[in-house]
Formats: sequence, structure tokens, C-alpha cells
Amino acid sequence: MRILVVEDERGMARALQRGLSAEGFSVELAHDGLEGLHLARENDYDAVVLDIMLPSLSGYRICQTLRAENRWMPILMLSAKDGEYDQADGLDVGADDYLTKPFSYVVLVARLRALIRRGAPKRPAVLSVGDLFLDPATRAVRRGDQPIELTPREFGVLRYLLHRRDEVVSKLDLLEHVWDPHYDGDPNVVEVYVGYLRRKIDVPFGRHSLRTVRGAGYRLVDDQVA
Repeated sequence: MRILVVEDERGMARALQRGLSAEGFSVELAHDGLEGLHLARENDYDAVVLDIMLPSLSGYRICQTLRAENRWMPILMLSAKDGEYDQADGLDVGADDYLTKPFSYVVLVARLRALIRRGAPKRPAVLSVGDLFLDPATRAVRRGDQPIELTPREFGVLRYLLHRRDEVVSKLDLLEHVWDPHYDGDPNVVEVYVGYLRRKIDVPFGRHSLRTVRGAGYRLVDDQVA
């Protein structure tokens, strides 16, 4: 099994190469983003282990570029960035798994083997419903060709609804995933932000994609579908 490790800390890269080689992997190294992207484009790897903070090109950009080019080898992001939004962003741009440093080497090997066994499902880096698009990497939102400016909270609400498109999402779900699991403020703040969002993504375009399901929550649908 052929693995590409893109890691700028050379000591860490060599340690990964030695360890993974001992497990039966054939390992190639890249120490900056452009080199890593070039190797991933030119070679057929069973998986890529990808750091995020890299010289010349970030791991996020590498992953997003590969997915945009329909290259679907499994990608495991390995990073010291351990925030929940960092991990969510990594998965949103197309990574298949995310492991934070310091990490268990046993877990790293097990996750790599699991990714290789099942392969990587094709999934777009950009989230969409109908002609409404959200790019988590650039934080850009548009309806058709028309860009839409959102606040960070509005963006968070829309991103979560797009992840759950066509499903009914409760107010509690939004509070837990966009605000905080322990949020103890007024829960009606969700209604306020849903209203803000509607006035930006629906009303100016004469659309009705963000819908209220009375007594249950909210649902984001493609309102172009009959």
C-alpha cells in the first residue's frame, strides 16, 4: 500500500515514514504544500496523510484542489489544530478523517487501514441545495452567480442546514451545533437568525428554500424542484 505523507516537520515526517514502513506501507514524503500537491496529482496513492500548516500551500487548499479535480484517494488530515471548527473545515473541504497532534500511532495506523479498506466516497467540497452554494474553505456563499454576504453566525446556521439538507432540523440541534452545547441564553435567538438568513438567501431572489416546520424546526430544500 502506497502512502504519501505531506509534513513540513522533517523529524516528524521521517518518524512517520519509518513507522509506517515497518507496518508494510510504502511511504513517500513531501515537506511543503506545492510538492505535496504535485506528487498527489502525478502518482496513484492508496492514501494521503496531510498536515494543515504547510509552507507554500495549506493542507486545506491541497485537499480542496484534489477533490475539485475529482481525485478521490483517502485523505487523513494530521494537525496540531485541534479546534472543532478546524476539524469541521478539514472534513468540509473533502478530507476523510482528521487526527490531532499529539496522536496515538496505533490509532493512526488503524485509521489508515480502515480508510484504505473502504475507499473514499465521492463528495463535493462545496455544499449546495439547488442553486444555493456554500464553500466552507473560502467561506463564500452565492445564489446562482450572485454572492451573498453573511455574518459568521448566519454562515454557521446555513452550513449546518446544508449538511442536513432536506431534513427537519430542530431549534435545539441548531443551538447545540452552531452556538454551544451548553448555551443557556434565549432559545428564540435561533428564530431571529433564521429570519436574518431568509432575508439574505431567499427574499431577494423570490425563493422559499428555508422553511419552518411548525412545532419541529427548519428544513432547507431545493425550491426549484416541483
